[in-house]
Amino acid sequence: MKRLFLELGLPVYNYFKSSEYREFVRLFGKLRKLPRYKAQNIKFINFDFFVPDAASFLGQFKEIFVEEIFKFISNKPDPIIYDCGSNIGLSCLYFKLLYPKAKITAFEADPNIFSFLCKNLEKNRIQNVRTVNKAVWDNDGTIDFGTDGADGGSVYLNTNRIKVESIKLSDWLKKETTIDFLKLDIEGAELEVLLDCQDTLKNAINVFIEYHSWNGQEQKLDKILDVLTKSGFRYYFHPVNVRKTPFINQQGDRTIDFQLNIFAHRKR
Repeated sequence: MKRLFLELGLPVYNYFKSSEYREFVRLFGKLRKLPRYKAQNIKFINFDFFVPDAASFLGQFKEIFVEEIFKFISNKPDPIIYDCGSNIGLSCLYFKLLYPKAKITAFEADPNIFSFLCKNLEKNRIQNVRTVNKAVWDNDGTIDFGTDGADGGSVYLNTNRIKVESIKLSDWLKKETTIDFLKLDIEGAELEVLLDCQDTLKNAINVFIEYHSWNGQEQKLDKILDVLTKSGFRYYFHPVNVRKTPFINQQGDRTIDFQLNIFAHRKR
């Protein structure tokens, strides 16, 4: 495994960093050459997941289990978590390892990916997770949704368009006196949902947003930060992908030209 660290250009001392980091390197060495969008079973740690795309799984595993981007502190053993954009369930698994009694509501719009989510929860005995096969949006109804066969499905994606049911997220949040963790990884629909939820964000303590700037569309980061500020949050963020010479490399050939993780927490 140390040899693989060297092949990847990683410092050897990272080998001792954590068991999750070593597991990621093991998985990377095993899965990196597999073709995209080929469904298969992947065993990791003490779990067995059915995944639609190995590359997407690796990216999620690194963020969720190695970097622990969703780690938060709760003063109760059963925090309320709304996981919007649950994909295949890795985030649900992480939350359950962090707080076994957590009450999770998991939303996934893509019906095919939703089937992976349900299979993984059942197969790994991940309990007390309410699953909803609908897109979080600013109204109840139906919405056009583009699928990519992995973790990039979006209302703004123009490939493989289907109609999916949508839910007005603010109506769900109103039912909770406290939302300990609200995760919004909804591939570009962040602002519409946040604007609709402004009056209910007062119930949230921690909010994670994966902001997506779709090429050719208006950039909305300033509006998202304005909603968070007016709702009483402080925030921190870092880019998902760092690009060199950004004045030259403007990612004009990409569907998404800018992606950012936003970590917002209630002022204390």
